[in-house]
Amino acid sequence: MLHPELIELSTDGENAELTLVPNTHAPILEQDLLELLALPIFCKLKPLQESINKAVVQVNQLCGQEDGQSALLYTIAQRQDASISFAISDDKMQVSMTLTAAYGGQDITLKDILQNLKIQQVKLGLSKAKIDLSLAQFASLQPGEQCCNTIAQGRAAIHGKAAKLERKVMLARERLLQPQENSDGSVDMRNLGAVIMVKPGNALILKHPATTGVDGYNVYGDKLLAKPGKDLKLVAGDGTKFCENNPHLLIADVAGQPVETKQGMQVDDLLQIKNVNVGYGHVDFKGSVLITGDVGEGMKVKSSGDITVMGFVDSATLNAQGDITVSKGVIGRQLKDNALSTTLKAQGQISAQFVQYSNLEASGNILVTKQLLHSHAKTKQQLIVCDASGRRGDLVGGKVEVDKGLKVVAIGATAGTKTEIFCAMHINEFKQNLIQLKDSIKSMMVAIANIDGQLGNLPPKAQWQDDEMMVEQVTVMLEEKRRIVSTKQQEQAEFESIQQELTNYYKNYRVDALKHVFTNIEIHIGKAFNRTQRDHGPCRITNINQEIDFDYSAKK
Repeated sequence: MLHPELIELSTDGENAELTLVPNTHAPILEQDLLELLALPIFCKLKPLQESINKAVVQVNQLCGQEDGQSALLYTIAQRQDASISFAISDDKMQVSMTLTAAYGGQDITLKDILQNLKIQQVKLGLSKAKIDLSLAQFASLQPGEQCCNTIAQGRAAIHGKAAKLERKVMLARERLLQPQENSDGSVDMRNLGAVIMVKPGNALILKHPATTGVDGYNVYGDKLLAKPGKDLKLVAGDGTKFCENNPHLLIADVAGQPVETKQGMQVDDLLQIKNVNVGYGHVDFKGSVLITGDVGEGMKVKSSGDITVMGFVDSATLNAQGDITVSKGVIGRQLKDNALSTTLKAQGQISAQFVQYSNLEASGNILVTKQLLHSHAKTKQQLIVCDASGRRGDLVGGKVEVDKGLKVVAIGATAGTKTEIFCAMHINEFKQNLIQLKDSIKSMMVAIANIDGQLGNLPPKAQWQDDEMMVEQVTVMLEEKRRIVSTKQQEQAEFESIQQELTNYYKNYRVDALKHVFTNIEIHIGKAFNRTQRDHGPCRITNINQEIDFDYSAKK
């Protein structure tokens, strides 16, 4: 080991200085210098590795040479204060602090941390507990060791929830899935219970208002604005009114049959008929129609509300502004030019147990609990050919056009009956809606900027606050700005909702076959097409990269 007298502190006490004469002290190793630095007076200083390496090489090279008779001075260690560094995330929502222990220098205090945070302009989300934890860890560190902790966290904006409507009364179509239980525990599939009726004062539908959300902030103190939830308008239809004690609750104002509308509910007068046949004549009723028997061949039934048929519909035409519910079957025949003799058209949903050779068109879902045979079914929502247990439900032949997916137990038949399925064919409409909304939002941003510009060009308020005309103009501008901002927020929420729906368009709007897909099934999902050449078991059929994909692993 080299003699300890060869190393000493500099006059300012900040450095360890080593004096070596090559011809006297060489050869030396790096370990020799590190042993000197391990002495008590130097052990807390930071070794300067580059200087140590230089000393070892130089001294050994000059050993035995004429130049090796002169003393050489090297600074091989120095005192260093503790240090603080911060890492701020790209989204400005998190601050991590790293403390590095001193090499014999000044330690860090809470005051140092707070001063450095001020320099970094970190204002919100600081955790005193995390800072105290860092200082406690720092106190036990060896020279040069580090501890790192997250000490500040922003708060993300909590976006508002969309308004939703909660129906408080059952509809006629729902009775189709709830046959009545007999006293012995058996179920009578033909007995669907009493007609759904309400009395004045009965609760119909409750609106859960949209929430505005909670603004957030980042660590710099910038406000992160919450997006308000999309609102829904609840409209009191005919025969309804809002509850005096709850403006969000719609109740019945008259006795009748509850009918769901796009923006709420209405209560219709109910026309009850045993059978619609040649002896009774066609029906065109402003209200809901209940037919306890059948609708015969060639007959027409039109309603401004729901149409409920407890029996069969045979080669007839039903048209409802509400739902159409057929408790038993819908029967048709194939006419000339492949026309079908039965047509059901509803602004709401269509529900039946059994359908054959019929046209079905609905703005809402179409539900067939047993079989849909050789028919043309078209819906803006979903087609479901399935009973409540998921065990029965056959789609055989014909053509179906569904905007938002198909759920069926079995598609086709062993005979290879041709069946055409068109699903999720309107993605371009979603894209067009996005473009229109984007343009609208952009124009509103320009309008808001123009108003802000006009307000900014106003003279000081003291000069015009007593001018009634000027005050009115400013008030109008501010009110217009509030209106535009409110509309912009609503359209922004709608834009994001459609964008999300578009992102998951083919994932959500698909064909689910719970048990079987037979051969000769023509499947169109968007631009993707496949005609099945073999039988398939339970599967989820989707459009992936414009190709039909059969997923057999998906849970049904």
